[in-house]
Amino acid sequence: MPMKLTEQEVLQVLMKSRTRISAAAWVVVHDAHAAEDIFQNVALKAMTREVSFETEGALLSWAFITARREGIDWLRRHRRETHCLDSEILEVLEQEWLTAPTRPSGERIEALQDCLESAPESARRILRLRYFDGCSCEEVAEQMGIGLNAIYKRVSRLHESLRECIERKLGNSGVAGPQPQ
Repeated sequence: MPMKLTEQEVLQVLMKSRTRISAAAWVVVHDAHAAEDIFQNVALKAMTREVSFETEGALLSWAFITARREGIDWLRRHRRETHCLDSEILEVLEQEWLTAPTRPSGERIEALQDCLESAPESARRILRLRYFDGCSCEEVAEQMGIGLNAIYKRVSRLHESLRECIERKLGNSGVAGPQPQ
C-alpha cells in the first residue's frame, strides 16, 4: 500500500510552492491580497481534507486546480470589474506551472514584463484587449479595425515572440537574437 504524505510533508510542499500557487490564483483574480488569502485557504483545505495525497505531484496538481477554482469563486463573490484570462489560457498556464521546473520566484514574471514593455504599442493593445479586458478575437478585430484572421495570426505570433523573448532573457534558448520564422 502506498504511503501518504504526512501533514508536515504536505505543509512543506505547499510552502515550497507558495509563490507558484499564489501566482496561479493571482492570474485569475489580479489582486495580490486575494491571491495570498486563496493560498492560505488552499493550505487549510489540504491540511483538513479527508483525502490523502500519496505524492507531491498529486498534492501540487490538486493545489493549483483548487487555487484556480477559489479564484473563480472569489471573482463571483466580488462581482467588481476584474480582468481575467480566458479559461483556455488559464489551462495552458496551469499545465506550465505543473510541468515547468521551479525558478526563483519573480525571474520569469520579470522577463515577461520586460518583454511586454519592449513590444510595440499595437501588440500590447491587442494583448490588453484580448486577455485583460476579456474581449473575444472578434471584438479585438472590430476595435482595432483589422480582419479576424489577421488578429488570430497576430495573437499567435505575439505568443511565440513573447515565449522566445522570455527564453532569451532567462538564458534557455542559447540564442542571442530573434529566432528565424
